[in-house]
Amino acid sequence: MRRRDVEFKEYEWVFLKVSTIKGIMRFGKKGKLSLRYVEQYNVIQRIRRVAYKLELPLEMSLVHPVFHVSMLKKVVGDPLLIVQVEAIEVNEELTYEKIPVSILDRQVRKLRNKEIASVKVL
Repeated sequence: MRRRDVEFKEYEWVFLKVSTIKGIMRFGKKGKLSLRYVEQYNVIQRIRRVAYKLELPLEMSLVHPVFHVSMLKKVVGDPLLIVQVEAIEVNEELTYEKIPVSILDRQVRKLRNKEIASVKVL
């Protein structure tokens, strides 16, 4: 009952949803504030009622170009405010892994029976 029918026309711009490995920060933000839609792509063809073929760049040549409607979102607003796909490396499963650059801070929290070490990583 809460679903709405979403349809896209040919040569319409859509965002593509990219998911990460659980527990890893997305573009410097974690949890609810993390980015879910990475870049805009052009719809080339409607395959079926809920499947669309997108025009993907060469960096994503390993990814199959047909996506379900649930992974797409219509572009509304300024297309210049979008994170570019060159900033991340996406594999076939549309997941990526963040690589740590350096350790910024270390901290040891003491509880009653144990100590928990936490590290802040860039």
